[in-house]
Amino acid sequence: MSQNLSSGPEPTVADLDRPLYTPIKRRSFFMYAGATAGATALVLAGCDKDDNNSPGMVNVGTSDVGVLNYAYALEQLEADFYTQVRTGTYYTTIANAVEKQILDDLYYHEVIHRDFFKAAITAAGATPIKALTTVYPANTFSTKASVLNTAKAFEDLGVAAYNGAAQYITKPDYLYLAGKIVSIEARHAAIIRDLVTEGSFVGSDIVDIAGNSLEMSKLPSVVVATANTFLADGSKLDVSGLG
Repeated sequence: MSQNLSSGPEPTVADLDRPLYTPIKRRSFFMYAGATAGATALVLAGCDKDDNNSPGMVNVGTSDVGVLNYAYALEQLEADFYTQVRTGTYYTTIANAVEKQILDDLYYHEVIHRDFFKAAITAAGATPIKALTTVYPANTFSTKASVLNTAKAFEDLGVAAYNGAAQYITKPDYLYLAGKIVSIEARHAAIIRDLVTEGSFVGSDIVDIAGNSLEMSKLPSVVVATANTFLADGSKLDVSGLG
Protein backbone atom coordinates (compact mmCIF):
# COMPACT_ATOMS: atom_id res chain seq x y z
CA MET A 1 0.00 0.00 0.00
CA SER A 2 1.46 3.34 -0.97
CA GLN A 3 2.16 6.06 1.57
CA ASN A 4 1.05 8.67 -0.97
CA LEU A 5 -2.39 10.20 -0.89
CA SER A 6 -4.88 8.58 -3.23
CA SER A 7 -5.94 10.34 -6.42
CA GLY A 8 -9.63 9.62 -5.84
CA PRO A 9 -12.22 11.93 -4.29
CA GLU A 10 -10.82 13.61 -1.21
CA PRO A 11 -12.71 13.58 2.08
CA THR A 12 -14.21 16.91 3.00
CA VAL A 13 -13.31 18.84 6.14
CA ALA A 14 -16.67 17.84 7.61
CA ASP A 15 -15.84 14.17 7.01
CA LEU A 16 -12.28 14.42 8.29
CA ASP A 17 -12.89 16.14 11.59
CA ARG A 18 -16.27 14.62 12.48
CA PRO A 19 -14.76 12.69 15.46
CA LEU A 20 -13.36 15.97 16.81
CA TYR A 21 -16.62 17.88 17.01
CA THR A 22 -19.11 15.06 17.62
CA PRO A 23 -19.68 14.74 21.38
CA ILE A 24 -18.45 11.35 22.65
CA LYS A 25 -19.82 10.16 25.95
CA ARG A 26 -17.30 8.27 28.02
CA ARG A 27 -19.41 5.10 28.01
CA SER A 28 -19.43 5.28 24.20
CA PHE A 29 -15.79 6.22 23.85
CA PHE A 30 -14.35 2.74 23.67
CA MET A 31 -16.99 1.69 21.17
CA TYR A 32 -15.79 4.50 18.88
CA ALA A 33 -12.11 3.76 19.46
CA GLY A 34 -12.60 0.04 18.88
CA ALA A 35 -14.52 0.56 15.68
CA THR A 36 -11.85 2.89 14.33
CA ALA A 37 -9.07 0.47 15.18
CA GLY A 38 -10.96 -2.45 13.69
CA ALA A 39 -11.67 -0.70 10.42
CA THR A 40 -8.06 0.38 10.05
CA ALA A 41 -6.82 -3.13 10.84
CA LEU A 42 -8.86 -4.49 7.95
CA VAL A 43 -7.25 -1.98 5.58
CA LEU A 44 -3.75 -2.75 6.81
CA ALA A 45 -4.34 -6.50 6.61
CA GLY A 46 -4.21 -6.18 2.85
CA CYS A 47 -0.68 -4.71 2.90
CA ASP A 48 2.27 -7.02 2.30
CA LYS A 49 4.62 -4.78 4.25
CA ASP A 50 4.85 -1.50 6.09
CA ASP A 51 6.66 0.53 3.42
CA ASN A 52 6.92 3.57 5.73
CA ASN A 53 9.60 1.83 7.77
CA SER A 54 13.34 2.14 7.18
CA PRO A 55 15.71 -0.33 8.90
CA GLY A 56 15.59 0.14 12.65
CA MET A 57 13.40 3.24 12.51
CA VAL A 58 9.87 4.29 11.59
CA ASN A 59 9.87 6.66 8.61
CA VAL A 60 6.80 8.89 8.72
CA GLY A 61 6.92 9.61 4.99
CA THR A 62 6.75 12.85 3.03
CA SER A 63 4.37 15.68 2.15
CA ASP A 64 0.92 15.87 3.78
CA VAL A 65 0.73 12.20 4.69
CA GLY A 66 4.16 12.47 6.30
CA VAL A 67 2.91 15.28 8.52
CA LEU A 68 -0.21 13.30 9.40
CA ASN A 69 1.89 10.26 10.34
CA TYR A 70 4.24 12.51 12.31
CA ALA A 71 1.29 13.91 14.26
CA TYR A 72 -0.11 10.39 14.67
CA ALA A 73 3.20 9.27 16.17
CA LEU A 74 3.25 12.09 18.70
CA GLU A 75 -0.39 11.47 19.63
CA GLN A 76 0.48 7.79 20.15
CA LEU A 77 3.18 8.83 22.58
CA GLU A 78 0.90 11.17 24.52
CA ALA A 79 -2.00 8.70 24.59
CA ASP A 80 0.30 5.96 25.87
CA PHE A 81 1.70 8.25 28.55
CA TYR A 82 -1.71 9.19 29.97
CA THR A 83 -2.87 5.57 29.75
CA GLN A 84 0.04 4.53 31.95
CA VAL A 85 -0.44 7.52 34.25
CA ARG A 86 -3.91 6.20 35.17
CA THR A 87 -2.46 2.94 36.50
CA GLY A 88 0.57 4.47 38.23
CA THR A 89 1.15 5.15 41.90
CA TYR A 90 0.63 8.92 41.69
CA TYR A 91 -2.80 8.65 40.06
CA THR A 92 -4.06 5.68 42.09
CA THR A 93 -2.86 6.69 45.56
CA ILE A 94 -1.68 10.32 45.65
CA ALA A 95 -3.56 12.55 43.20
CA ASN A 96 -6.58 14.48 44.45
CA ALA A 97 -9.95 14.51 42.70
CA VAL A 98 -9.21 17.65 40.67
CA GLU A 99 -5.87 16.32 39.45
CA LYS A 100 -7.47 13.00 38.49
CA GLN A 101 -10.22 14.78 36.57
CA ILE A 102 -7.67 16.79 34.59
CA LEU A 103 -5.59 13.72 33.81
CA ASP A 104 -8.71 11.79 32.81
CA ASP A 105 -9.76 14.55 30.42
CA LEU A 106 -6.32 14.70 28.85
CA TYR A 107 -6.30 10.92 28.50
CA TYR A 108 -9.60 10.91 26.60
CA HIS A 109 -8.51 13.79 24.37
CA GLU A 110 -5.19 12.19 23.43
CA VAL A 111 -6.67 8.77 22.69
CA ILE A 112 -9.32 10.38 20.49
CA HIS A 113 -6.63 12.42 18.70
CA ARG A 114 -4.54 9.28 18.18
CA ASP A 115 -7.42 7.27 16.74
CA PHE A 116 -8.58 10.24 14.67
CA PHE A 117 -5.22 10.55 12.90
CA LYS A 118 -5.06 6.83 12.23
CA ALA A 119 -8.53 6.94 10.66
CA ALA A 120 -7.77 10.14 8.71
CA ILE A 121 -4.61 8.67 7.20
CA THR A 122 -6.46 5.55 6.13
CA ALA A 123 -9.37 7.58 4.75
CA ALA A 124 -6.86 9.50 2.62
CA GLY A 125 -5.75 6.22 1.02
CA ALA A 126 -2.39 6.15 2.83
CA THR A 127 -0.70 3.79 5.27
CA PRO A 128 -0.55 4.74 8.96
CA ILE A 129 2.74 3.99 10.68
CA LYS A 130 2.75 1.05 13.04
CA ALA A 131 1.84 1.16 16.73
CA LEU A 132 4.89 2.46 18.59
CA THR A 133 6.50 0.96 21.69
CA THR A 134 7.34 3.39 24.47
CA VAL A 135 9.98 3.44 27.19
CA TYR A 136 10.06 5.69 30.27
CA PRO A 137 12.59 6.39 33.01
CA ALA A 138 12.08 4.46 36.23
CA ASN A 139 9.44 5.90 38.58
CA THR A 140 7.96 8.18 35.88
CA PHE A 141 4.45 7.39 37.14
CA SER A 142 5.18 7.25 40.87
CA THR A 143 5.20 10.86 42.06
CA LYS A 144 3.33 14.06 41.34
CA ALA A 145 6.52 15.81 40.25
CA SER A 146 7.57 13.08 37.82
CA VAL A 147 4.11 12.74 36.25
CA LEU A 148 3.41 16.46 35.88
CA ASN A 149 6.89 17.37 34.67
CA THR A 150 6.79 14.60 32.06
CA ALA A 151 3.29 15.70 31.03
CA LYS A 152 4.55 19.29 30.78
CA ALA A 153 7.43 18.19 28.56
CA PHE A 154 5.10 16.19 26.29
CA GLU A 155 2.45 18.88 26.00
CA ASP A 156 4.94 21.69 25.34
CA LEU A 157 6.69 19.49 22.79
CA GLY A 158 3.40 18.65 21.07
CA VAL A 159 2.39 22.29 20.66
CA ALA A 160 5.82 23.25 19.33
CA ALA A 161 5.68 20.26 16.97
CA TYR A 162 2.36 21.26 15.42
CA ASN A 163 3.56 24.85 15.09
CA GLY A 164 6.76 23.73 13.38
CA ALA A 165 5.14 21.19 11.04
CA ALA A 166 2.41 23.47 9.69
CA GLN A 167 4.75 24.79 7.00
CA TYR A 168 4.94 21.32 5.43
CA ILE A 169 1.17 20.96 4.99
CA THR A 170 -0.07 21.75 1.49
CA LYS A 171 -3.77 20.88 1.71
CA PRO A 172 -5.87 23.58 3.41
CA ASP A 173 -8.21 20.98 4.97
CA TYR A 174 -5.33 19.32 6.81
CA LEU A 175 -3.94 22.67 7.95
CA TYR A 176 -7.39 23.54 9.29
CA LEU A 177 -7.54 20.29 11.26
CA ALA A 178 -4.02 20.70 12.62
CA GLY A 179 -4.97 24.19 13.80
CA LYS A 180 -7.99 22.84 15.67
CA ILE A 181 -6.00 20.10 17.37
CA VAL A 182 -3.06 22.28 18.35
CA SER A 183 -5.49 24.67 20.04
CA ILE A 184 -6.56 21.80 22.29
CA GLU A 185 -2.96 20.73 22.89
CA ALA A 186 -2.16 24.30 23.94
CA ARG A 187 -4.95 24.12 26.53
CA HIS A 188 -3.45 20.88 27.80
CA ALA A 189 -0.04 22.50 28.10
CA ALA A 190 -1.50 25.50 29.94
CA ILE A 191 -3.36 23.51 32.58
CA ILE A 192 -0.46 21.13 33.22
CA ARG A 193 1.92 24.07 33.53
CA ASP A 194 -0.45 25.69 36.00
CA LEU A 195 -0.48 22.51 38.09
CA VAL A 196 3.32 22.49 38.13
CA THR A 197 3.78 26.23 38.72
CA GLU A 198 0.79 28.54 38.84
CA GLY A 199 0.84 31.24 36.17
CA SER A 200 3.66 29.67 34.11
CA PHE A 201 1.50 28.97 31.06
CA VAL A 202 3.02 31.94 29.22
CA GLY A 203 6.57 31.36 30.37
CA SER A 204 9.46 32.73 28.33
CA ASP A 205 10.57 29.17 27.59
CA ILE A 206 7.50 28.64 25.37
CA VAL A 207 6.45 32.16 24.33
CA ASP A 208 8.80 34.66 22.68
CA ILE A 209 7.83 37.39 25.10
CA ALA A 210 10.75 39.65 24.25
CA GLY A 211 10.17 39.31 20.51
CA ASN A 212 6.91 38.66 18.69
CA SER A 213 4.90 37.28 21.64
CA LEU A 214 4.14 34.14 19.63
CA GLU A 215 4.37 30.58 20.86
CA MET A 216 7.62 28.93 19.87
CA SER A 217 7.81 26.23 17.22
CA LYS A 218 10.20 23.33 16.64
CA LEU A 219 11.14 21.55 13.45
CA PRO A 220 10.36 17.82 13.24
CA SER A 221 14.06 16.92 13.50
CA VAL A 222 14.29 18.81 16.80
CA VAL A 223 11.05 17.32 18.14
CA VAL A 224 12.00 13.71 17.46
CA ALA A 225 15.36 14.17 19.17
CA THR A 226 13.29 14.40 22.36
CA ALA A 227 10.42 12.07 21.39
CA ASN A 228 12.80 9.27 20.44
CA THR A 229 14.17 9.13 24.00
CA PHE A 230 10.72 7.80 24.99
CA LEU A 231 10.50 5.29 22.13
CA ALA A 232 12.02 1.82 22.05
CA ASP A 233 14.46 0.66 19.39
CA GLY A 234 12.44 -0.16 16.29
CA SER A 235 9.91 2.55 17.17
CA LYS A 236 12.15 5.60 16.94
CA LEU A 237 11.02 8.13 14.35
CA ASP A 238 12.71 9.12 11.11
CA VAL A 239 11.35 12.46 9.87
CA SER A 240 13.97 13.07 7.19
CA GLY A 241 11.26 13.17 4.53
CA LEU A 242 9.71 16.29 6.07
CA GLY A 243 12.66 18.54 5.38
